[in-house]
Amino acid sequence: MTTTLWAVSDLHAAVKANADPIENIQPKDPSDWLIVAGDVAERTELVLEILARLRRRFAKVIWVPGNHELFSRSADRYQGRDKYSELVEGCRKIDVLTPEDPYLTFGGVTIVPLFTLYDYSFRRPGFTVEQAVQAARDRQVMMTDEFSIAPFVDIRAWCWDRLAYSIKRLSKINGPTILINHWPLVVEPTYQMRWQELALWCGTRHTRGWAERYNAEAVIYGHLHMPGITNVNGVKHIEVSLGYPREWEHWSGQHVWPYPVMEVDNAG
Repeated sequence: MTTTLWAVSDLHAAVKANADPIENIQPKDPSDWLIVAGDVAERTELVLEILARLRRRFAKVIWVPGNHELFSRSADRYQGRDKYSELVEGCRKIDVLTPEDPYLTFGGVTIVPLFTLYDYSFRRPGFTVEQAVQAARDRQVMMTDEFSIAPFVDIRAWCWDRLAYSIKRLSKINGPTILINHWPLVVEPTYQMRWQELALWCGTRHTRGWAERYNAEAVIYGHLHMPGITNVNGVKHIEVSLGYPREWEHWSGQHVWPYPVMEVDNAG
């Protein structure tokens, strides 16, 4: 028998039509692990409910936050960085691993959950951040992040804090890794997006060389709702999104989902 490390993202559990695909996320063996690369839902209670359900099925569940988990309203008890802290504490109570916990190894490979956010650096050359955001506003392709995250925290400052924190931890790892992040670590996947302005909210150029620098055998991400594999400098960057019904109904049958990242022999 083998133990499989599976990966999914962008479950968007508040969407009723996504209930069946989420229910169908099942292990082949009780020893299987599951990566959940962000955008489980918006409300903390629902995020933890879904993660707890998945944890009952899988031997290990590793979660990284997406932008939807960080969505807040003025009336919410926790917003911005505090909401992330609330999610991390909730995950620890249900035995789900987060980017704040010790890294585990799977078949000799270190599994690295990351939380890097974005800093608007995936933008058109020659544009300032303000000009790029205004151009997106003018085309009416603004991400909800600007109304549900940005009012409550300095996103660029938080992104840079997360980059420094992540590099400090990554630099202590020896051997091969699998890097997990909600946002892509390289810009190439965004080139396939219909509206290029949306790339502003899709990552940071400062993670560009991480896959090579930290010996990644694969990078797992979500966010774009365009499942597939992008090869960059010999490393597979694998998007494992479910997305919304109109999207997963379109690609159903074209991609393996949940995605089997790697397998190890558990006979011994």
